[in-house]
Amino acid sequence: MNADDFPTPDVDVDSVDPESLKDRIDAGEDVTILDTRMGSDYDEWRIDGENVTSINVPYFEFLEDEVDDDVLDRIPDDREVTVLCAKGGASEYVAGTLAERGYDVDHLEDGMNGWASIYEAVEVDRYDGAGTLLQYQRPSSGCLGYLLYDDDEAAIIDPLRAFTDRYLDDADELGVDLTYAIDTHIHADHISGVRDLDAEGVEGVIPEAAVDRGVTYADELTTAEDGDTFEVGDATIETVHTPGHTTGMTSYLVDESLLATGDGLFIESVARPDLEEGDEGAPDAARMLYESLQERVLTLPDDTLIGGAHFSDAAVPAEDGTYTAPIGELVAEMDALTMEEDDFVDLILSDMPPRPANYEDIIATNLGQNAVDDEEAFTLELGPNNCAASQDSLAGD
Repeated sequence: MNADDFPTPDVDVDSVDPESLKDRIDAGEDVTILDTRMGSDYDEWRIDGENVTSINVPYFEFLEDEVDDDVLDRIPDDREVTVLCAKGGASEYVAGTLAERGYDVDHLEDGMNGWASIYEAVEVDRYDGAGTLLQYQRPSSGCLGYLLYDDDEAAIIDPLRAFTDRYLDDADELGVDLTYAIDTHIHADHISGVRDLDAEGVEGVIPEAAVDRGVTYADELTTAEDGDTFEVGDATIETVHTPGHTTGMTSYLVDESLLATGDGLFIESVARPDLEEGDEGAPDAARMLYESLQERVLTLPDDTLIGGAHFSDAAVPAEDGTYTAPIGELVAEMDALTMEEDDFVDLILSDMPPRPANYEDIIATNLGQNAVDDEEAFTLELGPNNCAASQDSLAGD
């Protein structure tokens, strides 16, 4: 049954917007969620947390006039329950069915699609370069981006297509011109916003090293080579080629204070090396990553902040709420960064999670080989990012 085909409940059911639900979770409030999507979708990604109780009962269990007692017994009747589905139609119906039976329920507006629309901007307090640096956070997928602004100029690193208007609106609100939209690499887990921002008059930038992967639009954008710089007010963004996750993987040193590492290094793990050349090419890519980390990243001052393009459930944010950490702290806490090369390669090949959902279609789209509309683009990138080499944190090991 299509979500739009579900009848309106006979009782009024309150709805909760995604931002309010996240605020409750972030505040440490105990939250109980009834996720009515199919089990396979639930297993792939869901709303989780230390104070979140999540229950999966597919919506079809509630379609009969007499819902089985075994189903109802799985749903707590002593607390408020938030029902969700993929888009919001099934959850409203299920919540109504439960409300008729005396349960205290509401439902999540727009379901997991609504959850995927949450996008927060948090200032990086420990950034000490010129201007101000914000970290954009998408909790549904762990995607991170960076907005640097100084004087009347701004640059966005690793923008998402789904939030093109958000970046432009934020720049307007800050009273700055969004000058650059910069990608670290050809992403495999989300659709890049660089081309859409370029079409809006922002200078789109992609790594020169990524062009050989088959980028069809390279002539339309600026390509950044190792050592190239971009000025944003009094701040300088320097291009640092750091291959490994992909051959074109490029980091950007933001005014000598934060290295935006894309998917090369995260605060809880290092990159997976198999998304470009598959399992066969992963060992060579892992050695390339080791060299990049040792020679291009870890040679920076210890107080240089690392800010990746993603965070996982295993990541612990800093005191300012950002997923950033100084290089010296990561070296002290992550054995992978002090291992010999062979041990490093063995480690990161040993526990790689499943590849991101739809990653081949997403790569093709980001190369310009596959054209999709906004709705399809949004759907393609739903789910976890899985760009790290391990599902668990390597920090503190």
